[in-house]
Amino acid sequence: MRSGPVVGVLVPAAASAHRRPGWGVRAGVLRLLTPVLVAKSSAQAGAKAGVAGRRSGGSHAGTAKTSSPVRTERLVDGSKAEIYDLGSQRYRAKIISRGSVVATLETKGQEADAGLDANDMFVVLTMGGEIHSWMGGGHRGPGTFKLAGGWTAEVTKVGELRYRAQIIGHDGSVDATLETKQHDVGLDANGVYIVLSAGGVISAHG
Repeated sequence: MRSGPVVGVLVPAAASAHRRPGWGVRAGVLRLLTPVLVAKSSAQAGAKAGVAGRRSGGSHAGTAKTSSPVRTERLVDGSKAEIYDLGSQRYRAKIISRGSVVATLETKGQEADAGLDANDMFVVLTMGGEIHSWMGGGHRGPGTFKLAGGWTAEVTKVGELRYRAQIIGHDGSVDATLETKQHDVGLDANGVYIVLSAGGVISAHG
């Protein structure tokens, strides 16, 4: 995470997700696009956090370069996440419930986070390989919502299963912009974890 306040615009790149029927937002195979945040700095103070050069991402399927996870963590709903180090600051998390892989998240290169809304459990996998999960707290857009950490989110619908959230700091400036393109995105904003779903639900925890 780089310090300093920014204004960001997201440009999507491809990713994909597999979710098991009966778990997560949808059954079957989902194709995800991972947006890229291109940031511009400005002066800022107080609790406002910088997100310069950050990208928000979603889930991705594939074969890890490592044969075994670097660690396993329990998620808030009782499922577990096996975290794999793919190298070059890329990580993959396989979410396992009742012995089956029900979703996979993967960060994409340097300074990329991944996010998932799984039936009101929200998950962020950071570029550093940290995974965070929480239940509830979602707000369905369009609308303006107060988030954890003092952030404000202005969520607008820009297309079919496509929403944009401007993340606004204490001084009223836009510090980051998240945009879905039919699939969920996530962001680590200096220790406040944010997920925006393809259905326009936004939640934050931190």
